[in-house]
Amino acid sequence: MTMPQLGESVTEGTIEKWLVQPGDTVNKYDPIAEVNTDKVNAEVPSSYTGVIKELIANEGDTLEVGEVICSIEVEGGGSAEETSTQPEEKPSDAPEQKKSAAENRKSEPKKSNTRYSPAVMKMSQEHGIDLSLVEGSGKEGRITRKDLQKIIDSGEMPTAKDQVQESAPVATKAEPATKPSAPAQSIQSAPGDIEIPVTGVRKAIASNMLKSKHEAPHAWTMMEVDVTNLVHYRDSIKGDFKQKEGFNITYFAFFVKAVAQALKEFPQMNSMWAGDKIIQKKDINISIAVATDDALFVPVIKHADEKTIKGIGREINELAGKVRAGKLKSEEMQGGTFTVNNTGSFGSVQSMGIINHPQAAILQVESIVKRPVVMNNGMIAVRDMVNLCLSLDHRVLDGLVCGRFLQRVKEILENTSENTSVY
Repeated sequence: MTMPQLGESVTEGTIEKWLVQPGDTVNKYDPIAEVNTDKVNAEVPSSYTGVIKELIANEGDTLEVGEVICSIEVEGGGSAEETSTQPEEKPSDAPEQKKSAAENRKSEPKKSNTRYSPAVMKMSQEHGIDLSLVEGSGKEGRITRKDLQKIIDSGEMPTAKDQVQESAPVATKAEPATKPSAPAQSIQSAPGDIEIPVTGVRKAIASNMLKSKHEAPHAWTMMEVDVTNLVHYRDSIKGDFKQKEGFNITYFAFFVKAVAQALKEFPQMNSMWAGDKIIQKKDINISIAVATDDALFVPVIKHADEKTIKGIGREINELAGKVRAGKLKSEEMQGGTFTVNNTGSFGSVQSMGIINHPQAAILQVESIVKRPVVMNNGMIAVRDMVNLCLSLDHRVLDGLVCGRFLQRVKEILENTSENTSVY
């Protein structure tokens, strides 16, 4: 069996955990391994019914799509490899051919494959690595993300001068070689410290956040909203709603619906920076942040402006369940145009989110708290208040449109009452 392609732009995956061992019997489509990519965690199903013969890849190994991960003895006595469409070799000369091929591989230098995967191209551009100077460890000298990560971790970037000095020494007196750049500072573990390996998902989060902070000039603004009527309305219907629909109606569903409605009225907020142009997206696809103990996933509610509060609530519930069960698919995290983050779920009252690249803004919905508020009649009353914190890409958005957008979200939320339908 080979590493499957777990997404449109996914070129490699890391074996996080084997779910089977040699000698285990599996049916076709049974999960045999947990694999993570830079997009999502997924279970790899067996392509055959049979007995696991050998686990070729180890846990922690990163392999390109199409590389062999294990062998299975299929029903009837054959192996999974034997069912492939490779040309048949004659038994008499097969050993000789294999020996010759092995000798050729040893004697010939590795050829660099000039076709690079999207992930490798992206990583090289982010860190300024010249791919023509990198020796790949993949099949036929192909450069993998693991090769680039080694270079980044070492802090020593390959240069053209280094390549010339290695391959073509000259007879004339050479200039003193430039000292390589100092490697990145290493943090040493002390007795009692716990070293936690960085997973593929955590690396993807770090890469995306770093790219966003480096590329997008972040600005930040906040608005407070009186959601007293919304709280009373939601609390009055939540029991009947749960009994009728089978899931909880949360405050967050009301916030996402309000944002989707405001995005329709202020489409500039639903835009992305594309170098020489700004792309204003037609579809309103809202990304929501869902955290686990060791990672953060951002599934997407597609066409959120066309859904009811009930429909949005159901999707929030289902997507969060998939994240925590490890069942979220890569396509369910693609296509987001604006992010809403429920930071209030753990008690935060004010925060500045990092924009989810390549989107232009992220809205943090903070905790709803009871506060004394001076009303229009001059009286003081206890009200349910919430802060909405907006981070924006100042290349795409300015304060005026963001202020008007937040005012519209505030207006929708403050006018939510028993006359608002969740259906």
